[in-house]
Amino acid sequence: EDGLCRCPTCRRVDHTYYRAAAYGSYEGELRELIHLLKYSAVRPAATVLGRALAEVLSSLAPSVESAVIPVIPVPLHKSKRRQRGFNQAELIACEALKVCSAGGRFRLRQDMLLRVRDTHSQIGLTSHQRRENLRGEFAVERADELNGQEVVLVDDVYTTGTTASECARVLRRAGASRVWVVTVARTLKMASKYEEVEGLHEQGLDVSG
Repeated sequence: EDGLCRCPTCRRVDHTYYRAAAYGSYEGELRELIHLLKYSAVRPAATVLGRALAEVLSSLAPSVESAVIPVIPVPLHKSKRRQRGFNQAELIACEALKVCSAGGRFRLRQDMLLRVRDTHSQIGLTSHQRRENLRGEFAVERADELNGQEVVLVDDVYTTGTTASECARVLRRAGASRVWVVTVARTLKMASKYEEVEGLHEQGLDVSG
């Protein structure tokens, strides 16, 4: 209906976000690039991942009605950010907007969504426990700027969708009309052209130098 295919999970579950799209599956070379950035602080990986994210944003743009689209990275708690030294979602989003063909419509807004509580690990929790674990974790700054706006929420990996759903819930309560979720990778395959991620280096996506 809008040129984007919905993944099986999105069709089964009524998430608080409108649509979710990812470049590819969380495996192989794409997974290695994300790990290089997150756990080894290899900054050039953000440039490579940003190019991948830019493709998804460019495909998404015609379906978003807002003339100017806030791009909001999923935030880290300040303690985690200090420990890591950066927010990988923010770095990837920043690099994506440099090369996105529809970049003129997107505006990076890393100041709108805050992580005000540092939660325990989500590993081993049920879906209900995951949702409860995240309650009260996020807050919106400058809510008046969100009134009636469509926004794009960006993260590196989509796993269960719990974090994306909680962020979207908070953003919608603050006034956002729709929340689109865009990630580089996801653990569940998507029924879209972004499902297959092969030959990244052959496409010139290289972290060297």
